[in-house]
Amino acid sequence: MKIIAFLGSPRKDGNTELLLKETSRGIEESGLNVHPFDLNLLNISPCQNCGGCDDTGICVIEDDMVQIHDAIRTADRIILASPIFFSALSAQVKLMIDRCQCIWCEKYLLKKPIPAGPYGRKGLLLLVGGQKKESGLQGIQCAETSAKAFFRTISVPEYKTLSYMGVDAKGAILKHPTALKEAYEAGKKLATPYNYKALS
Repeated sequence: MKIIAFLGSPRKDGNTELLLKETSRGIEESGLNVHPFDLNLLNISPCQNCGGCDDTGICVIEDDMVQIHDAIRTADRIILASPIFFSALSAQVKLMIDRCQCIWCEKYLLKKPIPAGPYGRKGLLLLVGGQKKESGLQGIQCAETSAKAFFRTISVPEYKTLSYMGVDAKGAILKHPTALKEAYEAGKKLATPYNYKALS
């Protein structure tokens, strides 16, 4: 089983990364590896809406998205981890998502969705934000709307969301009463080939 993870936080060892590391620990203790992509360190240009992928499903821009596209097409499990900035996914994550327009073309224009593979395609969305109360809920909803469109486009029909708001200072997630345990358990269950519904 191939598992990939996208880290969308620019803050080294920040709350989002700590949460993702705990998820990865659950996966690795199940005997599987996680291939991480630190989006902040990669060379990813914005989508130019040029139409170059309409007939081929292949992006004409040659940068680090080439390896990401390949990884997305061959993964069985996909983790998306992002801080919530201004009630949305981080710019690093949104940049990557926008560049998946070629996969959208491949699926909807060329009628070639990514095959489910022997384990099916499942996902996990990790969200961490400093906002509280109503504004925090709005941030979760807006971020998840974009993430849902991403998962749908890359043919991941089933995913779970773990979201934690009111977590702002660096390392504050370590003091959250349930976050690390829930992330670890989600990783363990994500690594189980035929018992994914236990996440729900």
